[in-house]
Amino acid sequence: MKTKHTVQVATAAAFVVSCVLAGASHAQGKPEVIIGYEDNGADPYMVSMAEHLFERQMKADVQYKLFSSGPAAMSALASNSLTFMCGLGVPPLVTAIAQGLPMTIVYNQERYTNAAGIVVKPESGIHDVAGLQGKKIAIVAGSQASFELATFLAEAHVPYASVTQINMAPPQMRTSWVTGAIDAAIVWDPVFSALRTAGGKTIKTDGDLPRSASSYNVCIANADWAKAHPDLVRGFVAALDEGYQVTQKERDKAIAEMARQTGVTVDVAKSELAGYELFSGADQTTPKVMGSGAGVKTSATYETLVNTAKVLNTIGRIQSVPANFDANVAPQYSQSLAH
Repeated sequence: MKTKHTVQVATAAAFVVSCVLAGASHAQGKPEVIIGYEDNGADPYMVSMAEHLFERQMKADVQYKLFSSGPAAMSALASNSLTFMCGLGVPPLVTAIAQGLPMTIVYNQERYTNAAGIVVKPESGIHDVAGLQGKKIAIVAGSQASFELATFLAEAHVPYASVTQINMAPPQMRTSWVTGAIDAAIVWDPVFSALRTAGGKTIKTDGDLPRSASSYNVCIANADWAKAHPDLVRGFVAALDEGYQVTQKERDKAIAEMARQTGVTVDVAKSELAGYELFSGADQTTPKVMGSGAGVKTSATYETLVNTAKVLNTIGRIQSVPANFDANVAPQYSQSLAH
């Protein structure tokens, strides 16, 4: 899951041209690559970062930039400050695509199961989604949480406008929880776990969403740039897969590194990681992730883009649903990793 933020369409044309220059070689040295990421809790990409797998696989000089949310990252992408962005939720991506930015998913990292959801204060009197009516819920507006809240409310036949949504970044939610400014929060780890530890009760998790309209963390790039630099994209994908492999084969070592990077205990890192269904490089071309060839359109990732766009259009986040997402799902960069 991932401050309401509008990426202006006027920037799109300039971005398409300028992004082709992102990651280009500086003077006659290695390519420069800037990778954006979010703090979504423990994640295999942290292993890729810590062990310099991106640098090795791309043969590039790599810099990293942390963002507080997906919408904030989209602004940086639109201004040509990033080459890749990871840990991004689907709604900010769909919003950018609807506004004309040629973004594409080059790697689907994971599906949220128990690492995100709706947590309520025990004294709020809320026992289920229907109980949210008339209550105050903290949310990162325009993020994955907007899609999820709309979906959960619709399932419970609760009017979307009947819930007071208070827009704030995840770290602010901790303070608002303590002061009583909110009754509930819809958020992802590490704040999701922190609020539960503080006594919060979970009434929904992302695991309750269907795979075809689910909550994913994805890595994206400008589609035109990716086509012009396929070797760099393949190296990027290979580094992510290598981080996944280390996580599977040397789990204690990987989790210790994740705990160090996120500043939590090993036990907390284990809990956060357990809230994901992780995807390998080989998974990328399977139907449960991005598919391959004609199967891309029926893949879980593609269908989630379509279903997310419909919900965002219904709640007024985007003006229209894109005709298709054919240029926005790119499993071809993972083809060499397929079994």
